[in-house]
Amino acid sequence: MRSIRRQLLFSLLALVVAGVGLAGWLIYRQALAEANELFDYQLQEIAAALPSEPFSQILSSRDTGNEGIVLQIWSRNGMLMYYSHPRAPLAPRAELGFSTERTDRGDWRVYGAIVGDNVVQLAQPVSVRNRLAANVALRTLWPLIVLLPFLGLAIWVVVGRGFVPLARLARALDTRHPEALDPLPERRLPREVMPLVHALNALLERLDKALDTQKAFVADAAHELRTPLAAVQIQAQLVARAKDEDTRREALADLQAGVTRATRLAGQLLALARSEPDGQRRAQPVDLHALLDDCVATYAPLAQQRGVDLGIEESASATVQGDADALRVMFSNLLDNATKYTPGGGRVDVSLREEDGHPVVRIADSGPGIPVEERARVFDRFYRVGSGATRARTDVTGSGLGLAIVRRVADQHDARIGLDDSAAGGLQVEVRF
Repeated sequence: MRSIRRQLLFSLLALVVAGVGLAGWLIYRQALAEANELFDYQLQEIAAALPSEPFSQILSSRDTGNEGIVLQIWSRNGMLMYYSHPRAPLAPRAELGFSTERTDRGDWRVYGAIVGDNVVQLAQPVSVRNRLAANVALRTLWPLIVLLPFLGLAIWVVVGRGFVPLARLARALDTRHPEALDPLPERRLPREVMPLVHALNALLERLDKALDTQKAFVADAAHELRTPLAAVQIQAQLVARAKDEDTRREALADLQAGVTRATRLAGQLLALARSEPDGQRRAQPVDLHALLDDCVATYAPLAQQRGVDLGIEESASATVQGDADALRVMFSNLLDNATKYTPGGGRVDVSLREEDGHPVVRIADSGPGIPVEERARVFDRFYRVGSGATRARTDVTGSGLGLAIVRRVADQHDARIGLDDSAAGGLQVEVRF
């Protein structure tokens, strides 16, 4: 498992080491430049301090083995008068001014000058200057190198203290009751932790709403299922108590109808649960023309059985981004309502048009319609239009979930649902994407 604290420690230490290394290199270069300037000045001063008179004789040569400054003196006619280190691998020439000479024993810094009647050449190994500059840089950086372990410990402690708010937040979440979805406190929190707390509070708010919706859904579902299940139980008892074949056959028919109603209600509840927004909707191009044709073709036999003329009045080509399965459920519920509530001999017309660049689906029927004062409530779960408006004229049963599913799917696809009177006197449902 990766540790942010350890990663920060290693990263910061690596940056510190890289910074110390860069500083050491810069200090070394600066010290080397100053050493070169100082030693060059020393070579000039030594040359200026030599006697300017010509030597009457060649000075005795000696080799002390010292790798410091090497001195050579020539007369004006080129005769070597003095050589302090005969074994020094220097070329037997006198080049005026400063120069750097490369030899098999390293580089030498050479200074040549005319002093009186003599030509003087002084040389010094470059390694002496490099060693001096390195020593200066090392002495400068040594305290920092010694402090590195203590710096690492300090970074570990400081980073640990920086993670204290996160640890406190984790403890607060860990000790919470599963049903405690109130927002986390945002006081005394670092600025860097605030986005995480805001995101968690937003998630808790969504969870609270989802749980409330789920609780309401379960309560409503249990309430709505209680009636058909109780009816099925009573009908089963009637079947058991039937004394003759005709009574038993009638009771079995009622029982089968009750089971069918309970099954349909369970299916509607399942469809409504699946249509709940969860952020996982698959957004894909959906051909509305083909989808509507398929839905109408599926419900055509059922409409014919009910004596309803179901057909497509107009169908343009249109494509939307969404979930084809969810849209199929939405249109199926609208077609089912239209054919179910339209009396025999009536008609249901389906149209798909392109208006102002937006696909518009209209399903109009010649049924009893929905009163204007109740159109705002028909999209609520388990709400059904009053018996005086619908049931008395159509004698159909329902769960009150069809239009709730339609509204949920439409909201998921950013579509608007409108209810109006149809030209045939019934209801017209408009879905505008």
